[in-house]
Amino acid sequence: MNQHHQHDVLVIGSGAAGLTLALTLPSHLRIAVISKGDLANGSTYWAQGGVAAVLDDTDTVESHVADTLVAGAGLCREDAVRFTVEHSREAIQWLIDQGVPFTREDKTSREDGGFEYHLTREGGHSHRRIIHAADATGAAIFNTLLERARQRPNIELMEQRVAIDLITEPKLGLPGKRCLGAYVLNRATDEVDTFSARFTVLASGGAAKVYLYTSNPDGACGDGIAMAWRAGCRVGNLEFNQFHPTCLYHPQAKSFLITEALRGEGALLKLPNGERFMPRFDKRAELAPRDIVARAIDHEMKRLGIDCVYLDISHKPADFVKAHFPTVYERCLSFGIDITREPIPVVPAAHYTCGGVLVDQHGRTDVPGLYAIGETSFTGLHGANRMASNSLLECFVYGRSAAADIVEQLPQVAMPGPLPSWDASQVTDSDEDVIIAHNWDELRRFMWDYVGIVRTNKRLLRAHHRARLLLSEIDEFYSNYKVSRDLIELRNLALVAQLMIHSAMRRHESRGLHYSLDYPQQLPEARDTILDPSIDSLETDDD
Repeated sequence: MNQHHQHDVLVIGSGAAGLTLALTLPSHLRIAVISKGDLANGSTYWAQGGVAAVLDDTDTVESHVADTLVAGAGLCREDAVRFTVEHSREAIQWLIDQGVPFTREDKTSREDGGFEYHLTREGGHSHRRIIHAADATGAAIFNTLLERARQRPNIELMEQRVAIDLITEPKLGLPGKRCLGAYVLNRATDEVDTFSARFTVLASGGAAKVYLYTSNPDGACGDGIAMAWRAGCRVGNLEFNQFHPTCLYHPQAKSFLITEALRGEGALLKLPNGERFMPRFDKRAELAPRDIVARAIDHEMKRLGIDCVYLDISHKPADFVKAHFPTVYERCLSFGIDITREPIPVVPAAHYTCGGVLVDQHGRTDVPGLYAIGETSFTGLHGANRMASNSLLECFVYGRSAAADIVEQLPQVAMPGPLPSWDASQVTDSDEDVIIAHNWDELRRFMWDYVGIVRTNKRLLRAHHRARLLLSEIDEFYSNYKVSRDLIELRNLALVAQLMIHSAMRRHESRGLHYSLDYPQQLPEARDTILDPSIDSLETDDD
């Protein structure tokens, strides 16, 4: 039987952004944090690298801002970059106060002989400014924040809940534009429950699962982006999908990410014959931004017809490698690869969605009462290419900023009145789930082939036609059969694929992560690609 839940704040997503917001809100508020799988299924848990912040006396806000603007290829919004970096130190201090066990380093040169946190350096950064917990930073942060959330009686953590769609005043035929909550599939009961809330927060991650090869967990299906678009929110810069250059290439390794910190500590990219190739592509070599490294690897693989390239850190002392990268060392060893003695086979894989739901500095979307934070959002921080370790920072800064804004809005916002239950009277159980599986596979394959690291007009047009037909089939299926997690995710993924393709077709240049063989040059003026559901039709192909 359908259940009705009432909360002050509904948070869709249980990763770094969602938990940060929930923990920052006052303890008298009733907060629901829902996860469509287990709580640890999001991308936060698997993040290896760390959090970029200005922490060292030799570093400056201006330097971090400048590095981010360079990596973003002219498309970052400087006010968003500055806002994020200026709040980086307090965000890290908040994490330390929560008990996150960041790696410390013995600074023997210091007069007091005390300990400081170890800072590493990654591609695009001019200073060591990545604070980390060995090479499992995401797990350390997530486990700490989750434990804190479990200690808070006002925070209800709910697993196996799949958000289907947002409930808004226009959808109910009411005056106004406000978001009132969401319909959520309870996988334990197979029923659709109604969640009403004064404020709803989309913190559901990115959409890298739209690609055949990805470093992301299975849940990264663009759910928040799709739901926000259907609710009337603008989206921005969805053509910029970051491909992590180095994921483990092994038949049993499900796109295990090899952290960029290896290259920060001296690992070299090599061809099968042992030759380095990055110096031919960029003077920064292995420390060039990810888009350059990913394209270089893609180029060499296609040029030579090879399945992978190799990342080699075996020239470093074995004790150093094991101490700094225990997770990578153990995981590779489980596949028979000893990284202290031999190179790691790697390939690029879809990793991060730089665009998303358009928000302001408080995470507010176009729909009153609806916020988007973390990878779901488009703040303007990343521009045309995300600089390493800025994304976790964005989660904490904007999660805390959105929480502060919600507190400010509380006195003016009442709890929504009774909301209608989900109507499942016109649908039946599906006996054709093979269609979902087939469409899922087809979508991810043509996105990889046509909307991948290198693009052309012809490939994008072909992808556009396929996505349009696919979404039509999925919508028909959605209208006739009971919802399931697979169907909900496929519907969202197909819509986000259309938004990505449409955005890519509008960009007539190569910039950052969007590289087109038809438009290899960068235009003199950098402009965001903004799509508006009230005026932009995804059916047209005249971009």
